[in-house]
Amino acid sequence: MPSSIHTAWLRTLAQLALVLAVGLGMGFAIGRPWPGLALASLAVVGFHYWRLQRVLQRLAARQRLLPGDSSGAWNQLDTLLYRSQTEMRTRKRRLLAMLRAYRAVATALPDAVVLVERNSQRILWFNEAATPLLGLHYPRHHDASIASALPTLPMAHWLAAGRNAEPMEDVASPVDPQRRLSLRLLPYSEDLWLLLARDVSRLLRLEHMRRDFVANVSHELRTPLTVIHGYLEMLDADDNPEWATLLAEMRQQSQRMTRLVEDLLTLSRLDARDELPEERVAMQPMLASLAREAEALSGGRHRIVVEDSAGIDLRGSSRDLHSAFSNLLSNAVRYSPDGGEIVVQFLGDADGGTSLTVRDTGVGIPPEHLPRLTERFYRVSTSRSRDTGGTGLGLAIVKHVLGLHDATLDIESTLGAGSRFRCRFPRARILPRDAAAPVTIAPP
Repeated sequence: MPSSIHTAWLRTLAQLALVLAVGLGMGFAIGRPWPGLALASLAVVGFHYWRLQRVLQRLAARQRLLPGDSSGAWNQLDTLLYRSQTEMRTRKRRLLAMLRAYRAVATALPDAVVLVERNSQRILWFNEAATPLLGLHYPRHHDASIASALPTLPMAHWLAAGRNAEPMEDVASPVDPQRRLSLRLLPYSEDLWLLLARDVSRLLRLEHMRRDFVANVSHELRTPLTVIHGYLEMLDADDNPEWATLLAEMRQQSQRMTRLVEDLLTLSRLDARDELPEERVAMQPMLASLAREAEALSGGRHRIVVEDSAGIDLRGSSRDLHSAFSNLLSNAVRYSPDGGEIVVQFLGDADGGTSLTVRDTGVGIPPEHLPRLTERFYRVSTSRSRDTGGTGLGLAIVKHVLGLHDATLDIESTLGAGSRFRCRFPRARILPRDAAAPVTIAPP
């Protein structure tokens, strides 16, 4: 390409020199060389202005330029413009095909997709699924405010959070209150937001069925387990020494089943709750109670230390928080060898929140198991959990309770060196305590 342009440019210069030479020769022939050269120059300038006018007119009229024969600079320009127009038309066709494909995909989606302008919160576009799910109709809701188009949903307050807007997992559809929706806000550019709405009615029904099934089965198991456990307590191994091992194993398994049922009932109760009682959780007596429970479970085999230096209380459910903290402490006792140390620290955080940390010197947890520890019935070692009497639901209960309290659970562990479970509570869950003096509760 550069060589052809260079050749065309040289040819144009040669033509220009030839025209000027002819004009100068004709001027010498009539005895006036300079007027002849001037007329030739004006003719050259006029020709180039004429060619420039043709190119500009055709470009302004959006006419397609035909390629030149490459005999000069203007024809080479026609060739380059023709090639540029051809490539631009090809790109436009490709972009239009991609746009049609994207719109076809968005139309085929079962989820509602709504494009919202960020500043004015106007609806710029929505797919067909937005009509049965959100009640949006074209052209009535095109360019309308999202808050006015969806008056039954808290859109203004939700959109005001912007990038920090949490998904609304369960809201009623404006079209049918029996249909439940999950809403997500995706700010994918500086000026545009994408609102996604998914029908989760079937999933929620299945979840309710699962909760009801677990709760009903757990309740039904309590009575036969109580009966079995009562009869086992009536049997005396001294009367039948050959049954001593058998009776001990039956009692152990009966107690394990009882703990499993109680944990299932606890999870069912937590699943059914959307709100917590706004009560003061007095942490000083709770920590003292946790220390006594850990001492009783340990039986003097471990050193239990509880440090309360936060000097504050929490807001929430005393019963649920006690259950969560007790699960962490019982795990630390079960999985720590004799002579180990278990430390509970209730401290203030630098960000204004607070945290309760349970640290042990137990066997530790392999790093590949850490992400799944809070799953229901997940066990790092099945045989070890059975030996220690674990149900596989303790950490699931902890995570659920902390989630209801807007708190998080951080887990760190090193094989052979122990583990650390940290419950972090936000500033909104903190209440001042009357007695703020640090208290350390440790065995004598």
